[in-house]
Amino acid sequence: MKHVLYLILACTLLNCQQQGTTLYIGTYTDGESEGIYQLKFNPNTGILSDLKLAATTKNPSFLAYSPDKKFLYAVGETENGTVSAFKTKVGGNLELINTEKTFGGAPCHVSVNSEGTKAVVSNYLGGNIALYNFNDDGSLTEASQVIDHNDTIQKSHAHSAQFYKGELYVADLGRNSLFHYNKNNTGAFDLISSNLVDFPENAGPRHFALTKDGQFIYIINEYAGSITAAKKVNANFELIDHYSTLDSNYTGPNSCADIHLSHDEKFLYGSNRGENSIAVFKRNTTNGTLEKIQNMSVHGDWPRNFTLDPTGKFLLVANKKSHNISVFSVDANTGKLAFMYDVKVPSPVCLLF
Repeated sequence: MKHVLYLILACTLLNCQQQGTTLYIGTYTDGESEGIYQLKFNPNTGILSDLKLAATTKNPSFLAYSPDKKFLYAVGETENGTVSAFKTKVGGNLELINTEKTFGGAPCHVSVNSEGTKAVVSNYLGGNIALYNFNDDGSLTEASQVIDHNDTIQKSHAHSAQFYKGELYVADLGRNSLFHYNKNNTGAFDLISSNLVDFPENAGPRHFALTKDGQFIYIINEYAGSITAAKKVNANFELIDHYSTLDSNYTGPNSCADIHLSHDEKFLYGSNRGENSIAVFKRNTTNGTLEKIQNMSVHGDWPRNFTLDPTGKFLLVANKKSHNISVFSVDANTGKLAFMYDVKVPSPVCLLF
């Protein structure tokens, strides 16, 4: 009996390894792409395989899971923005549940809170954010709250938003600001600060990464080619410093895009579109300071988005203009990257494990 159980367990583990982890790819559909794609990823070898179309939809440029991964949410980055809910199926296909308006143009980011009760969408052209609740079947309600960042002086370009417990942070590239909201007793969010961190003029905060304890935040600046680091002091954040993402010898144009902390938070990664690199920083986990240790070529053009796999052993980059995903191994001790290989995917702009 023991031998039979062992054989069953061994076969189950083998099947899991062969099936791998599903990677979903958000794309732009103005070329060959038809929507959201999926690849299988082997967490032992770092190999991607079996490219398939998971759902036909227009410009799903950013994706987010529900906490239990039973549902996936995708923006439709169009002039009249949408956000759609999908059910994840066995084999990786996606089944559309419903689609809602985002009340803004060119929605470029969506995220879900850790409780799985709310989603927030950032509208780049609308200059606002839209908040949603979920129904029991994973579908989105109509927007429960729409918050406009535009003022009479500056045009807003909300670019990303993330929940942290009862708080909400929003990077606004147009307003050159990081907005901070708190949830009130009705479930809506109230503005606490429209300028949580001081940025250089025209820095262009785009995406950001919070440490797990919420005590440090790192914001990547699209226009300035830099990362702004700040530490939480009481209810506010105090600036640590601004760090260039570029190699000292690079003098060409550049637009930063994405940013992620390593799983152990000892390293920080940011993408450069133009230099076409991933900037690697060693992070002081005590005081939050950064030291740049590598600028690694992405082996492609225009790294819009990248991600670390669930094991933290691999980093994958979506190169929009060269239509490929590049895979790197991550040195656990140094944080540095080593290029492994790449695969062709049409207009990849978002990667989701």
